[in-house]
Amino acid sequence: MSGSANPMRLLILVLAVLVTGAAAWQSPPASHGKTPPGPISRFLAQHWIYPLAPEGPPPKGYSALTGSLSPQSCGECHQQQYEDWRTSLHSRAIGPGLLWQFRIMSQTQANRCMRCHAPLAEQKALAAMEFGWPDRPSTPPPAYVGQQLFHQGLTCAACHVRRQHRFGPPPSPGMPAGNTPGLPHDGFTATPAFQHSRFCATCHQSPPWGRSLDGKPFENTYAEWRASRFAHEHVTCQTCHMPDRRHLWRGIHDPAMVRQGLRISLRVTRVDHHMAEARAVIRSVHIGHDFPTYLVPKVYVTLYAVGPGGRDAREIARQTIGRSVNLRLTHEYFDTRIPPGGASVLAARLALAPRPATKIRLRIEVSPGAHYERLFHHELLHPEHYDKATLSLLRQAFAQVVAARYQLVNLTVPIPAINGHSRRLVAN
Repeated sequence: MSGSANPMRLLILVLAVLVTGAAAWQSPPASHGKTPPGPISRFLAQHWIYPLAPEGPPPKGYSALTGSLSPQSCGECHQQQYEDWRTSLHSRAIGPGLLWQFRIMSQTQANRCMRCHAPLAEQKALAAMEFGWPDRPSTPPPAYVGQQLFHQGLTCAACHVRRQHRFGPPPSPGMPAGNTPGLPHDGFTATPAFQHSRFCATCHQSPPWGRSLDGKPFENTYAEWRASRFAHEHVTCQTCHMPDRRHLWRGIHDPAMVRQGLRISLRVTRVDHHMAEARAVIRSVHIGHDFPTYLVPKVYVTLYAVGPGGRDAREIARQTIGRSVNLRLTHEYFDTRIPPGGASVLAARLALAPRPATKIRLRIEVSPGAHYERLFHHELLHPEHYDKATLSLLRQAFAQVVAARYQLVNLTVPIPAINGHSRRLVAN
């Protein structure tokens, strides 16, 4: 296999944080006592020390079920959380889009990606075994780890387990306290940190030394939220993305979630006998960060003139909402994202002759993985650079991001017959 020119500059979208391998199954013994956590910031500073230490073997007296790091084991008791997680992107954080890159990356480069995509030391060790990296365990994984843990992405244990001790938010009303005797895995330590947006910032905010372009971090979601009214109104990441504590994490990939956050309208006005005007407004009303946040998704907004009988539809205006950068991540073309409470407007005037039109149509399409579409397509133009297995994963990755596209809105408004009149339709 021969590499393309500077392939890593094209392929890696990661935080510029140096992390090391963790190819071991055990770490030094640690106390499992339920010492009450300090302030949220202090707890999170300890909880997210990278690289995460190996969990180590379960304490004596734990059953195979309670000591397991497998999400399926957690689901035996936490059924709703497990079923929700299975439908989320967190459960698919390791997929073809990363796996084909891991086949050509170094172990250090891949570990940077796994910092968020599969952060457990045991997951990194499994990946090292799978890809034959130098820093890999010399023995098979213990039973409490499980063979599939690496491919299961951001698992329950990644957020809730440290050194085989369990952590979580304060119990819901009617549920036992975390230190209630007789609970499985000796209960858990409750901390409000799990209900704070800073918990999510671990992966959804570039650190001050992380990569940025034109003065803006690549990942800036937490900072965008802090600058919004939602932070002042105590509407957290969890409020929208984990409603009623459900482990759903819906976002740009989910049409219902996106529609819920926007107010979209189309107004068509008859200017005079020969001219009409269309004005589409996309307003962010329930989104606590820029829409879309991050530089991967794009939203395509198009206005069409529709002829009599629905024939002769033609494009009259188009815009892209998003942050567009080149594949090498060295140049920003534009940033048209909508801040919380802001709006994007697409307006156009249409001459009604010589091609008559009776309606205006607004179509909005969302590509959650637009940047990856470009990147993967670019690499597929050079299949000779990759071996058969890597090329197969790359093709799967490209097919997945293309399949994730969806139509968000398709509004049609008649052109008024009388000068000065207008018609307006709201999508939601």
